[in-house]
Amino acid sequence: MAGILPLLTLLLTLAQARVAGAAGSVRLAGGLTLGGLFPVHARGAAGRACGPLKKEQGVHRLEAMLYALDRVNADPELLPGVRLGARLLDTCSRDTYALEQALSFVQALIRGRGDGDAAAVRCPGGVPPVRAAPPERVVAVVGASASSVSIMVANVLRLFAIPQISYASTAPELSDSTRYDFFSRVVPPDSYQAQAMVDIVRALGWNYVSTLASEGNYGESGVDAFVQISREAGGVCIAQSIKIPREPKPGEFNKVIRRLMETPNARGIIIFANEDDIRRVLEAARQANLTSYFLWVGSDSWGAKISPILNLEDVAVGAITILPKRASIDGFDQYFMTRSLENNRRNIWFAEFWEENFNCKLTSSGTQSDDSTRICTGEERIGRDSAYEQEGKVQFVIDAVYAIAHALHSMHQALCPGHTGLCPAMEPTDGRTLLQYIRAVRFNGSAGTPVMFNENGDAPGRYDIFQYQVTNGSAGSGSYQAVGQWAETLRLDVEALQWSGDPREVPESQCSLPCGPGERKKMVKGVPCCWHCEACDGYRFQVDEFTCEACPGDMRPTRNHTGCRPTPVVRLSWSSPWAAPPLLLAVLGIMATTTVVATFVRHNNTPIVRASGRELSYVLLTGIFLIYTVTFLMVAEPGAAVCAARRLFLGLGTTLSYSALLTKTNRIYRIFEQGKRSVTPPPFISPTSQLVITFSFTSVQVVGVMAWMGAQPPHSVIDYEEQRTVEPEQARGVLKCDMSDLSLVGCLGYSLLLMVTCTVYAIKARGVPETFNEAKPIGFTMYTTCIIWLAFVPIFFGTAQSAEKIYIQTTTLTVSLSLSASVSLGMLYVPKTYVILFHPEQNVQKRKRSLKTTSTVVAPPKGEGTEAPK
Repeated sequence: MAGILPLLTLLLTLAQARVAGAAGSVRLAGGLTLGGLFPVHARGAAGRACGPLKKEQGVHRLEAMLYALDRVNADPELLPGVRLGARLLDTCSRDTYALEQALSFVQALIRGRGDGDAAAVRCPGGVPPVRAAPPERVVAVVGASASSVSIMVANVLRLFAIPQISYASTAPELSDSTRYDFFSRVVPPDSYQAQAMVDIVRALGWNYVSTLASEGNYGESGVDAFVQISREAGGVCIAQSIKIPREPKPGEFNKVIRRLMETPNARGIIIFANEDDIRRVLEAARQANLTSYFLWVGSDSWGAKISPILNLEDVAVGAITILPKRASIDGFDQYFMTRSLENNRRNIWFAEFWEENFNCKLTSSGTQSDDSTRICTGEERIGRDSAYEQEGKVQFVIDAVYAIAHALHSMHQALCPGHTGLCPAMEPTDGRTLLQYIRAVRFNGSAGTPVMFNENGDAPGRYDIFQYQVTNGSAGSGSYQAVGQWAETLRLDVEALQWSGDPREVPESQCSLPCGPGERKKMVKGVPCCWHCEACDGYRFQVDEFTCEACPGDMRPTRNHTGCRPTPVVRLSWSSPWAAPPLLLAVLGIMATTTVVATFVRHNNTPIVRASGRELSYVLLTGIFLIYTVTFLMVAEPGAAVCAARRLFLGLGTTLSYSALLTKTNRIYRIFEQGKRSVTPPPFISPTSQLVITFSFTSVQVVGVMAWMGAQPPHSVIDYEEQRTVEPEQARGVLKCDMSDLSLVGCLGYSLLLMVTCTVYAIKARGVPETFNEAKPIGFTMYTTCIIWLAFVPIFFGTAQSAEKIYIQTTTLTVSLSLSASVSLGMLYVPKTYVILFHPEQNVQKRKRSLKTTSTVVAPPKGEGTEAPK
C-alpha cells in the first residue's frame, strides 16, 4: 500500500484538475457519506469525455439515490441520530473517466496518510495559506452501471477497503471474490441470466444456436457464461460465437448477418449486446430481407426497452427478452414527477435534464436563445408536459442505498450500543467491518422482494421473461408481453408465446431434425448436436437413439424397426397345397400296392406268382409300400417319434426294394453267364439264399441308421436361418427334424448306390433270351428310376435358397420317391396282376423246353428258365 501511495497521489492531482473543468458532482451533507456513480452522460466523441445527457439511465437513477437517501434520513427507526450524506458523480459511460472521478472518493484516505501539513506550506510573499475544507470520507459507493466501469472502479476501491454495491453491473467476472472482494450487487450476475437463457432455449426445443456479443466485459462474459452452462447442461450446441467490435466499421453488421447465415439451421440467436448494437443488428437483418428468419433471445440490456427496436418492430416480433425481476416504485414516481427547477437545485444536472425532457432552452439575463427552440417557462411538469416511464433500474438503486443503510444500522447497533449518533468506534468507519455487515443484510426491498447477498456478493437470480408480440395484427402496434419467470427454475408459459407464420407452433432451431422410428443418430464429429439419420435396416432394430442391434436369431424386427417380435414358424401341413400331390400319389400307390399284394397272396401258387419269385416279390412289394408311407412321415408334424421314423424309413423302403431288384438281376445275370461256360449252376440262387442276400444288403442301411440315432438322438428343431430372407417381413422359422439336406440325401445314398449297381446288372443282362422276359422290365424300371433321381438332385439342391424351400424340397423328395416306387410297381407287377385278375386263362404252365442253358435251373418260373405261362 505504501508503494502505490505516491502514484495514487499523482493520479488524484490529475483527476482533480480534470474534475475542476467538468460538470462537478452532487453533494449532500451528512455524518456518513455515500458515493454514487451514474452514467448521467453518454460517452463523448471526437476527444470529448462526455456526450449527450442520458435521461433515464442517468438522471432517473441518480434521482433514485437522492430519493432513497431522503427516505432513510426521514426514518427514525433506521440509523437514529445519523444522517447519510452523498457525493454523486457522472461516469460519462466511460471506464477511464469513471476511474478519474472515483479517485475523489479516496481523497480523504490518501491525504490522511500523506506527509506534512498546512504548517509546512509556504506561500509567495509570506501570505498565509488558505485551509481548504477537508474532503468527505466516503464509507461506501453505490454504482457503477456498466460492468466495465464497475471493474475499473472496484480495483481502486478495494485498495482502500471501501465497499461497493452496484445496481446494474451483471458481468460474471465480478463474482470473483478473490479479485473483487469489496464488490457486491443487488442485481443477479449474468451467470444466472445465462442459466435462464439456456433453460429458455431448452424449453423451446432448440439445440443449435449462435451467440452475438458486444465487445467488452458485459457481452463477452455473458456469452462465455452461456456457452459454459450450455456445455455443462448438454443438449445445446453453439453454431457460431460472433463478437461485435467496440468501434464497428461500416458494413460490419451486414457482415455479422452474413456470418449468421453460414449456419442457417441455427435460427436462434443469443444476444448480449448494448442497445446501439442491438438496433444496428436488427437493421442489418431487415436489409438482408431476413425480417422473420432469426429468433432473438435478448439479455437484460434489451429487456423490455422500446429504444432498441423503435421503427424495427417487424424484425423484433417474436423476440424473447429477459430482465431482472423488478417493480415500479410508486413512491419514486410521485417524488420524481413533482421535481422542478425550484425544488431540485441539489441536482446540478437537473437543468440540463429539464431542457432535454421538455425540448426547451433555459436562458439567463442577457442571453439570447436559439430561435428554433422555445424558452422553458419553469412551469412545465414531468408526466404532464412530457412522457414519463420509470427507468428499470430505479428499484435496484434504492435497494443498494437501503442495503448500505441497513448494514450501517446493524454496525451502529453492534459498535455503538445506546448511542444516538456516531460513536468513536465508527469514526472513521472501518470498511472491512462494514463489508461483513453488508454481506449479512437481509430485508424486503422497495419492491417487496428479499434483498440479500451470497458469499461472492451476488444477489439471487430472479428474472421476468418477455416476448415482443403483435397486438393488432401490425408489427408497429406490438408490445412486450410477460410470458414467464425464472428464479433458479424456469416457468415459461409456452401457450402464451406467439411466432411469425403459425403463431402457436414453436419454430425450430436445430442442426438436425429428429430421426424417425427405426433410425439411429450418427453423430457428426465435433458437433454433438448434429447428426445424420441412419436406418436400422435388415434384421436390426433401434435400441436407443444412437444404437442399432440385430434381433435374436428367433426374432425379427417390427415393421418400424423399433423392437423385435417372434418370427412365425411354418411347416408343411396336411392342408397345404404343396402336400396335396404327394399325398395323392402316396394314397394311390398304397392302394395299388395293397391290391398287388392281395392278388399275389390269393394266387400264391399260380404259375405267374411262382415265376415272379414269390419271396423276393413280397420283399420288393414291402419296400414299395414303405416308400409310399414315407410321404405321410414327411408331411406329419416333426417330433421325436416322427423324426426317428423318418430316419429309419426314408432309406429303408428304397433299400429293401433295390436290394431285392439287385439280388434278382444279379441272379439272372449269373445264371446265364455261368451257363455259357458250364452246366453247373452258380451258387446262391435258391430263394433262401436270395432272401439272405437281400436282407444282408438291407441290414447295412438299418445298422447305419441305428448308429446315427445312437450318436445323435432324433428331435425336432426350428430352423430360423433356412427362410431368413433379405426382407424381414418374409422371414419364417421352419419346424423340421434335425436333418440337414446332406444328411437327408445321405439316408438315400446307400439306396442310390444299390440302384446304380442294379442298373449296371440290368444293362449286362439285357441280352438274355426272350423267354426270360423279367430282366427287361427290371432294366426299364432301373433306367426310368435313374432318370427320376437325376432330375431330383438339381431340383432339390437348386431350391436351397428359395423362400419356399421347405415346401419345394419336401414335395420334390416325396414325389420322386412315389414315382420311383410307382415305376417299379407299374413295370414289374401291374401287368402280372392284370393277367391274374382279368386273363386267368393265361396263368397256366407252358410245356418245358429243352434248352441247354436252362437245364440246370431249379423251378423254372417265367423269365427264369421256362416259357411264359399262357
